[in-house]
Amino acid sequence: MSRYPIFLAAAALALASPVHAADDHIVIQSTTSTEASELFDHILPRFEDQAGIDARVVAVGTGQALKNAQNCDGDVLFVHAKPAELEFVAKGYGIEREDVMYNDFVIVGPSADPAGIGGGKDAAAALARMAQSETAFASRGDDSGTHQKELALWEEAGTDPTQASGGWYRETGSGMGATLNTASSMGAYALTDRGTWISFENKGDLAIVVEGDEVLFNQYGVILVNPEHCPSVNAKGAQAFIDWITGDEGQQAIADYKLNDQQLFYPNARQGQS
Repeated sequence: MSRYPIFLAAAALALASPVHAADDHIVIQSTTSTEASELFDHILPRFEDQAGIDARVVAVGTGQALKNAQNCDGDVLFVHAKPAELEFVAKGYGIEREDVMYNDFVIVGPSADPAGIGGGKDAAAALARMAQSETAFASRGDDSGTHQKELALWEEAGTDPTQASGGWYRETGSGMGATLNTASSMGAYALTDRGTWISFENKGDLAIVVEGDEVLFNQYGVILVNPEHCPSVNAKGAQAFIDWITGDEGQQAIADYKLNDQQLFYPNARQGQS
């Protein structure tokens, strides 16, 4: 169980007014994968001890995190949908976007592999085959970074799976862990980030069936919410976190985090920034 004060989506949406951050704490609007993998349990105590700042995490899908930050509910974003992040900055809601770390997405499915895609490295081709065979697929359906990547892959496959919504294509509207639980219980395929997959404890009959396609690269970024747009932002505290997570100590903390001798995320701050 995570010891961090994770405010789930319902609680975040219930806020009646913007977060007013005090100097002694920051609110991080973050993707669910950083919470589900327990990365924050590993790295945030190091930041808090050094900076003397309490880091409070709101773990929601990337799309919702961006909306929350746009509504001034938070000080810093830690998400993984780069086109949407760059748009957020371009519209003046955030100040600069920096790479932090990466891993990759994988397609998981039942070991019987009814779609016959096991061992493949072409993600779009695998999805096209699922659509042709109408094999069960569990989608997050929540505008998260993972969901956005999934939709891009379906588009590349020349398929609109939402036409089969409620049939072989099941949209959970939930986080990654809940969606994997759905896939496990119904023998369905799913797209997941590797970090959540490694930490997921209810794999059941699921296994990785497709990995290694370069389009499955999964980049995470960090953004300071623009204090000119949101005067309540704790810009000093948020910038301290950004400097730490993209600096040597934060990057090493990310590299040090492993489960079952597997590294979940790979630091790459300030390597070819856009």
